[in-house]
This record gives sequence, C-alpha cells and structure tokens, in this order.
Amino acid sequence: MTIYIGNLSFQAEQEDLLDLFNQYGEVQKCTVPLDRETGRKRGFAFVEMSNDADEQKAIDDLQDVEWMGRMIRVNKATPRERTGRDNKGGYQGGGGGGGNRW
Repeated sequence: MTIYIGNLSFQAEQEDLLDLFNQYGEVQKCTVPLDRETGRKRGFAFVEMSNDADEQKAIDDLQDVEWMGRMIRVNKATPRERTGRDNKGGYQGGGGGGGNRW
C-alpha cells in the first residue's frame, strides 16, 4: 500500500517525511514529485512502508494534522486515472478531423 500526503509545505524535504513516517515503522520508499517544467515541488508526496498495520496507523494519526504550517491530508493512494497519454508523453490513438471549433 502507498500513502498519499497532500497539501504539503513546499519547504518539506524527503528527509522531513522520512523522519515523520519512521515514527510509525520502517519506510521502504519516499518520493516528493517535482514539476517537470519548473523543477519545483508539487505540494504532495508518496510514502511506502514495509508493514500495512504501520501504514494504517500513520494514516489514522496524521490525517488532517498541522505539519510544517499546513493541514496535511494523508490517505491511501489510489491509482492515477489514465489521461490518454502513453508512457512517452504522447497521446494514444488517432482522432478525426478538426471540425468546427467555434
């Protein structure tokens, strides 16, 4: 299971999240996604822990808690919906003609 942490402070670093979640058990992976164009943090992160019970305890304890000046949202991550893009950033399939756009 992966934990989603939303509404993060833009000052939060991966080490800060590791310190926070290591209080609940062993963290296997922690990622703080960056914007592709600007390289800035996007305000959310993902944490994977080695034990499901530890993950659930972290979710229960940290949901809607103020951390680093922000009320963070902590819940189970859900798979991202497909947006019609393939793994290379392009669009799959083909479309018809342009038609009337106005």
